[in-house]
Amino acid sequence: MVALLLVLLWWLQGLRRQTQLALGPDAMRLQAQLLQGLQALDVRLQQLERSSQSTQMTVAKSEGALDRVTQHVQTQLAQTQQDALAARREQAVALASFREEVAQLALRLTGDSQQARAALAQSSAEQAVHVQQRFEALAETTRGTLDSLKGDIQHQLTHMSTNMGAALKDQLGSNGEQLRHQFAVLQDAVSQQLAALTQGQQTTAEQLRATLNERLATIQSDNALKLDEMRRTVDEKLHATLEQRLGESFKLVSDRLEQVHKGLGEMQTLAGSVGDLKRVMTNVKSRGTWGELQLGSIIDNVLTPEQYARNVKTVPDSDELVEFAIRLPGRNDDQPVWLPIDAKYPVEHYQRLQDAQDSADRVGIVAAGNAFETSIRGEARKIASKYVAPPHTTDFAVMYLPSEGLFAEVLRRPGLVEALQNEHRIVITGPANLAAMLSSLQMGFKTLAIEKRSSEVWGVLGQVKTEFGKFGEVVEATRKSIDAAARKFDQVGVRTRAIQRHLRNVQELPNEAGQEQPLFPATSPGGDQSASEDEE
Repeated sequence: MVALLLVLLWWLQGLRRQTQLALGPDAMRLQAQLLQGLQALDVRLQQLERSSQSTQMTVAKSEGALDRVTQHVQTQLAQTQQDALAARREQAVALASFREEVAQLALRLTGDSQQARAALAQSSAEQAVHVQQRFEALAETTRGTLDSLKGDIQHQLTHMSTNMGAALKDQLGSNGEQLRHQFAVLQDAVSQQLAALTQGQQTTAEQLRATLNERLATIQSDNALKLDEMRRTVDEKLHATLEQRLGESFKLVSDRLEQVHKGLGEMQTLAGSVGDLKRVMTNVKSRGTWGELQLGSIIDNVLTPEQYARNVKTVPDSDELVEFAIRLPGRNDDQPVWLPIDAKYPVEHYQRLQDAQDSADRVGIVAAGNAFETSIRGEARKIASKYVAPPHTTDFAVMYLPSEGLFAEVLRRPGLVEALQNEHRIVITGPANLAAMLSSLQMGFKTLAIEKRSSEVWGVLGQVKTEFGKFGEVVEATRKSIDAAARKFDQVGVRTRAIQRHLRNVQELPNEAGQEQPLFPATSPGGDQSASEDEE
């Protein structure tokens, strides 16, 4: 196309020189108009060249877009592979989502390719139509310009000579024919170039579409293969992981069920125990029995069986039996003085008081507190009337409350403990201070036992003193006997030494009869007596 433009410019320059030589000054205006037309034609050709370049750039951009799309697909594929590797622990939902994304991406790429091809074809068609329209307009403009130039030249040549007019008319006619012919040739060449360019663009678009289809098919096949491989890998790993997790889960569930079963058994046992305790605490007789057992346990741990008794009739001519009584020494050892201890557990009023305090009911607290205090006073009055009878008992009795909370509530009531001691001679105790009181009584018992046994100790010491005097006399007699025996032993030693002196000069005599002779012959009774006297 550039060569064609150069040839056209060269031809136009030659035509301009011929016209200048033939026409002179009047032809300069025609030359200027022709130059303007040529410049306009040059500008249009430049625009056509730029349009062709823009078309080529569009094709290049399409190829770049295809490359970018391919790279994007590859990037998406790599990202998809990474996502698939990262999502191995996911299940079939992730695979379905991934397949949908790949399908949407393929559809999007196909749509983009179709849109690019359609846009390229539309742009090429529009460019061809636009060039055709511009060339037609240029031809019309040129023809109009030539016609106007022809009229002007004819009008000017009218005033000139007829010969010059005819020659100029002939020359202009030939020039017009040549110009129209050249413009027709130029139009044909431009049309051919545009047709070739359009054909080339269509061919390029077809090749681009074929290449894009091949690449998309390759990508789809690769994606299908990789997706199948990934699906098999994920299925295998999911199957193995699922079996392992299910095994662990079933084992864990079995262990937990066993623990739950064991816990339910323990809870049932605990519920039974709580139910038994509730039945015990709700039954008045059971509460009393529980208080008696607790009181008996404390007394058994502190005192000996000889120091207390159970179910004692402390008041003569009365059938009332106190639960426990401490045996205290009286004026007569055969008749002890009893200290009555009775267990009471008025829990109903105490529970009502606790409920009122929890609900912050001031009226209920006052009413329940008064009822609780009245019940304590009534129990103290019963104990004093039934079990206290001096001098058979002490002038006071002990009320045992088996709950520290109950005992603390009694102590918290202002003046209640002092009133019970002064009016009814009743001492209130709980589990802790009862053990302390019994320990104090135990120490008193030990001190009393020591005082009681002191006279016996003095009698035993007197007997020991008498026997020790007799023992001294026996020891003195024994000493004298030992001294006499010592003198006898001294005399025996003297006689032994005398005999040894006599035996030093005596030789051994032969035994004639083969019998041994006695060392000392038998002596008469008188001789024995003399010998014994010598020994003495």
